[in-house]
Formats: sequence, C-alpha cells, structure tokens
Amino acid sequence: MTHMTRLRPDKLSVNFLTDSGIEAPIIPRRYTLTHSDLTGELLLTIGKDYNLEQFSGWYSRFMRDEVLAEWKVNEDGPTLHVYCHVSGGLVAGKAGWRYNIFQRELPLVLEAIRYGDNDFFDAHPEFDDARILVHFQASQPRYNKTENWGVPAEYKV
Repeated sequence: MTHMTRLRPDKLSVNFLTDSGIEAPIIPRRYTLTHSDLTGELLLTIGKDYNLEQFSGWYSRFMRDEVLAEWKVNEDGPTLHVYCHVSGGLVAGKAGWRYNIFQRELPLVLEAIRYGDNDFFDAHPEFDDARILVHFQASQPRYNKTENWGVPAEYKV
C-alpha cells in the first residue's frame, strides 16, 4: 500500500516522557496522539504509559478522537497495536461516521507516530517491518474489528 504523505512536520509536537528514550527498555512503549480541530496541530506523547492527561478534559472525553498505540512483542516479533474509539459511552457522532473519519485519518496518524519516533526506528530497524494492527472499538459489531494497516516503513515521511 502506497500513499501520499499528509504529515506536516511543523504541525507535530512530540513529547517524550522521561521513561521513553532510546536507552530505555523497548517494551512497554506507548503512543498518545491528539489533535486540535482549531489549529490542525498534532500532539504525540511517547512513554511507557499512555498520557491520560492529554485527553482528560471534557471536550476530549466527549469527542474521543484520540488515538492510542502500543508495541507488543511475542514469538512472531513486534506488532504495533493502534486503538480507535468508534462508539460506546458518551461520544460525539454516529459509529459509521466516526469509523470513516478514522479510516481517512489513519495514514496521517501512522505518519505522525513513525516521524515522531524516528530515532527509535533508527535504533531498532526491526520495528519498521512490524505489522500494524488497528483495533476499531465499537459497540456495533460491524465497526468493532481489527484491520492490518501494513508496516511502519510504509509511513516514513
């Protein structure tokens, strides 16, 4: 799958938590990505835990448009698991509409993670060829599913 680059690096702010450097243990490694509808700015936080404060305000809890991702490693090697909240609880928008938005914006999300953690990928090139599994979390069965979205190398900016 090839795609046109959508990320504008000048619109991405990356925050590394103190436990997330190249020398830190690789796993757990988690990503919290949020954006501003007003400015188009993306905020990516990288650490051993999700940055829950990044989306704890009332607006964020209602919109639920944050994307969370984490590395998991098993006998087949590393896999990047990405989580998108499509429906359930107090959330704005219908599931189909939200699912379509996540589908449209996922290339940008994956570019932001790949670009924002570039030093990690340089230090651990085997992660560039890992599978990306996107988990759409929804109360409706037709949107509650997991899809394969290629490998991080495909999203290098």
